[in-house]
Amino acid sequence: MTDSLIVRLRSDLGDAAVVDDPDVLDSHRNDHATFCTAGRPRVLVRPSSTAEVQAVMRAASEFRVPVVTQGARTGLSGAANAVDGCVLLSTSRLSRILEISVEDQVAVVQPGVVNADLSRAVLDQGLFYPPDPSSWEMSTIGGNIATNAGGLCCVKYGVTSDFVRGLEVVLASGEVVRTGRRAAKGVAGYDLTRLIVGSEGTLGVVTEATLALRPAPEAALTAAATFLSIEDGIAAAAAVMASGLRPSLLEFLDKPTVQAIQNYRDMGLPAEAAAMLIAQSDRGPRAAADVARIAEICTAHGAVDVAEASDAEESRMLLEARRLVNPALEPLGVTLVDDVAVPRSQLVALVRGVAEIGAKYQVLICCPGHVGDGNMHPTVVFDRNDAAAEARALEAFSAVMELGLRLGGTITGEHGIGTLKARWLETELGPVGLELHRRIKQAFDPDNLLNPGKVLL
Repeated sequence: MTDSLIVRLRSDLGDAAVVDDPDVLDSHRNDHATFCTAGRPRVLVRPSSTAEVQAVMRAASEFRVPVVTQGARTGLSGAANAVDGCVLLSTSRLSRILEISVEDQVAVVQPGVVNADLSRAVLDQGLFYPPDPSSWEMSTIGGNIATNAGGLCCVKYGVTSDFVRGLEVVLASGEVVRTGRRAAKGVAGYDLTRLIVGSEGTLGVVTEATLALRPAPEAALTAAATFLSIEDGIAAAAAVMASGLRPSLLEFLDKPTVQAIQNYRDMGLPAEAAAMLIAQSDRGPRAAADVARIAEICTAHGAVDVAEASDAEESRMLLEARRLVNPALEPLGVTLVDDVAVPRSQLVALVRGVAEIGAKYQVLICCPGHVGDGNMHPTVVFDRNDAAAEARALEAFSAVMELGLRLGGTITGEHGIGTLKARWLETELGPVGLELHRRIKQAFDPDNLLNPGKVLL
């Protein structure tokens, strides 16, 4: 039987850009959130221009077929998962860096550009694109925009939305809207750019982004400290943030995470360590003094061991512990990664509470995170082949979100809602806030074709 939609898409985009092979479709059903439901897509398209994206959306609108936009599918909330009968719109061929302007300190890029590729390209021009999610070697700018991604250095520089000046967006109707501007300032009208950033593909398809850049950072140095209690480690982090120093990175590892890393690779981490801080300064000739001051603060707050890097190689080695978190947890079982954020004053209560939740539900929960801005990643680890363990893990995951909200925080600091946390959104926003979200969705996408079932249930 001929599929009229696929015939139409092949006519508009060409045969090479339209894929309906069942094996290929099956391999593109999921992002990295393995717990989220994924439907069976109807077809995968790979447009290479804004005009081709418009053609896809016009066809989808005419045939009343949902569209799910996908980048590298490195997300952790199910936002890029297929829904039954959908068109998967891949941005893989929309992968050009269109411009790097040293004078304006901006880059203009298509959504399929990989974060690390952009970072290296602008660095060659003496510039810096700060947002650096852990997946930066794989994740795309479009996906970073969709989830308003953060990263290790956001404690100093901010998250993706702080660097998006303007967007080109194809709406569900196939119309194109340009939001924001290239200029550094501008307050004309509602801020549609920030509305699109973090909307997880539910309001439009981003086809171009104008991104603010900064001068390349100076050389960085790192310090790492271990503590005998969570309270001491978090108190030291708070003191660093209150000291007037602006670390470019401030990370926390709790005892289960430290143990997992040490078991995975012998890094000489002390068995008695209940907490570990990793801090970095990227102020070039001033970095050594910054690191020394951070070391003093950590010692004053009970650190039992403090290491200060004297060069880039030592800094890399000290950062290795943070980079090894995900590889170290993989051998232990399936991971369910949370990303609650709370005020820094509530971090001890959060980490202690997470440990209590793990004990209550009899699951391992490791709690690394970006302690400088209160965004932690409680990670539930369990055996997927054990149905009872899986059920307890899901209960623990929900309990962590409830704890974060109770402490004045949020259910997601940087991973997004997707389907994984959609049922929790009203709890955080309230009924009036949720209704406003629904009205905004209706205004952008009246037929609910763009990523239906994500963010808003």
